[in-house]
Amino acid sequence: MGRLALTAWLVLVLILILLFSVSVHMPPEPSPAASEPAAAALRVLHRGEVLTLGPEEYLLGVLAAEMPADFEPEALKAQAVAARTYALCCAASGKHADAGADVCTDFHCCQAWKGESDMRAAWGEAYDEKRGRICAAVEATAGQVLRFEGAPAFTAFHSSSAGFTEDCGAIWSSLPYLVSVSSPESAESVPNYVSHVSCTPDRLRDALLSVCPEADLTGAPESWIGELHRDGSGRVSEAVLGGVPFSGVKLRELFSLRSTAFDLSLTDGVFTFTVTGFGHGVGMSQYGANVMASGGANYRAILAHYYPGTELSSLW
Repeated sequence: MGRLALTAWLVLVLILILLFSVSVHMPPEPSPAASEPAAAALRVLHRGEVLTLGPEEYLLGVLAAEMPADFEPEALKAQAVAARTYALCCAASGKHADAGADVCTDFHCCQAWKGESDMRAAWGEAYDEKRGRICAAVEATAGQVLRFEGAPAFTAFHSSSAGFTEDCGAIWSSLPYLVSVSSPESAESVPNYVSHVSCTPDRLRDALLSVCPEADLTGAPESWIGELHRDGSGRVSEAVLGGVPFSGVKLRELFSLRSTAFDLSLTDGVFTFTVTGFGHGVGMSQYGANVMASGGANYRAILAHYYPGTELSSLW
């Protein structure tokens, strides 16, 4: 990486510290540790060890872990911009300062990441070709980030949606550029687009009572299922079970569902969740981006669709 690129990264981190702070879950409180600029590289907490990586080197590993390398080039470019912006948000929050790091590689917290050995193990003989595709996307969007009203946007993303993305306010704090928008993926374009999770009445009852002892699950199992309330994206916002409301997010957690876009039925004494899509649903759908790219949309159009109101800008 050239000196100009590294200098620009330092300048951006300083700007972010002054202007913006956000985590994967919600905007965190400002951290005193965030006032210290990063070195000429990112400090990445990976499997208990802090690695020092060039920013674009880190981004290569994020794309390798977060999006299939054989996706359309324009989808990979959109992911590169979203991931670059997201990483800066995580670094500016200072949430890993106590560990001496800017970001981590836990996708529940920051973003997933693969090192070279992980890429080689995953791709085998296709390593050079797939790494080349990711490098091309990173290089083509070098230094590009999304901003909203001058500050870097919180560019959340997920695997696939069920027709519409989720409004950020349904899960975290509302943001004007993370609203529900249409998403074009379908069962024809997404592996395991529809999934099923089945459980016995005993298992369902035990799981529900573990978090809500007042639920009435004493009658016949067919009487346990009440109304499922859906939000504007079609996801379950709330389900009444045993006479008690459970949030869709809580049910997803309890039963390891791939998303909150689900139906619940009881057939032959077995409860079944039928789930569509994968992920929290907020921001860019990766499979939706790939469908848009295959239809001729460039990465700028993809980003504008999933993050409406944001502006693509360059750091240098």
